[in-house]
Amino acid sequence: MNIVTGRSDWANGVLLRAISMPNENERIASGPGLIARRFGLNSSHDNYAISIENGLWISQRSFIINTDQITNTTRIGISKAKDLRWRWYLNTSRSVSKRAKGDLIPKAPNAWRPTTNNAL
Repeated sequence: MNIVTGRSDWANGVLLRAISMPNENERIASGPGLIARRFGLNSSHDNYAISIENGLWISQRSFIINTDQITNTTRIGISKAKDLRWRWYLNTSRSVSKRAKGDLIPKAPNAWRPTTNNAL
């Protein structure tokens, strides 16, 4: 799922590749197609304005994530600019599709699970 964060005629945006939600299977939205399926999104939502009024929005999290809890790595599944470190994920998330070399999937008891009032 790609979200443009600035003007539409300029390369800028965020690519969402996994979302974890309270009281749902940790893999229910663990890829762009699964995110779209979970939220009922399809090509009719292209160029859709993200807003509460439209029923689709992004809100600020209620907790702080420290930089040591984030892995920064190279991009995957592309043919150009493979060496750019433009990919980040939460270390303790089990929803990551491909982890950095040597980074193991956390065991379920140690994994981050979203709640309505999370703290890391």
